[in-house]
Amino acid sequence: MINGKLDLDKKFDHLSKIDLTPAVKTGIMIVQEAAKSGCPVHDGELREKIMTDVEDRDDIVRGFCWPAVEHGVYVELGTGPRGQENHEGISLDIAVAYTQSPWWIHESQIDKETAEQYHWFYIDTSSGRFYQCAGQPAQPYLYPALKDNEEGIVSEISKILRKEIRKQI
Repeated sequence: MINGKLDLDKKFDHLSKIDLTPAVKTGIMIVQEAAKSGCPVHDGELREKIMTDVEDRDDIVRGFCWPAVEHGVYVELGTGPRGQENHEGISLDIAVAYTQSPWWIHESQIDKETAEQYHWFYIDTSSGRFYQCAGQPAQPYLYPALKDNEEGIVSEISKILRKEIRKQI
């Protein structure tokens, strides 16, 4: 017989019920803030649309951070030949296939000011103006937000978990 086994079992039971969601939420918010401060800004839309969520499913708590605008992934990874030439700083775990041919963008898909900022070649047709695009270099902001803050994220999560463990014990 072991003295205090019942107490120990109760404590272990309490520890197994610690809610990890607040700790993961704190960690993913660190990523979000770093991504917002590190993302390139044209009109501010991308920065405003960097979102987070925490999911607790099947005893696994995960934090997610993503751009809620279509062009967010193109900024992160780059596009076309220019993206393939310069994609330093993106995750090595992502296999990206870049199109090698320039493409055309109709004036209805982009505002004139933005197109002129890039000095794209254009042609005027009876269907409107078309701008030729050969891509853009990667401008990573999500992956660096995670990688550059790993220690701080782990530290914050550990601090919250230690506090919860102390409460239970």
